Amino acid sequence: MPKIKTKKSAAKRFTVTKSGRIKRAKAFRNHILTKKSTKRKRQLRKGGFVSGVEEKNMKQLIPYK
Repeated sequence: MPKIKTKKSAAKRFTVTKSGRIKRAKAFRNHILTKKSTKRKRQLRKGGFVSGVEEKNMKQLIPYK
């Protein structure tokens, strides 16, 4: 059985925790920040987790991470 290639774009964006959940950064924090409130920008700093529905697909993208 050959090895599965890791999708490098996904490997750069996601990390797997010790418990097996997948951490991600939140979107909408790159530009046009003047119209977003301070509270909203502060909340976007914190990361999030990939939803349970998408976790199986994500683990296929980053199999050895």
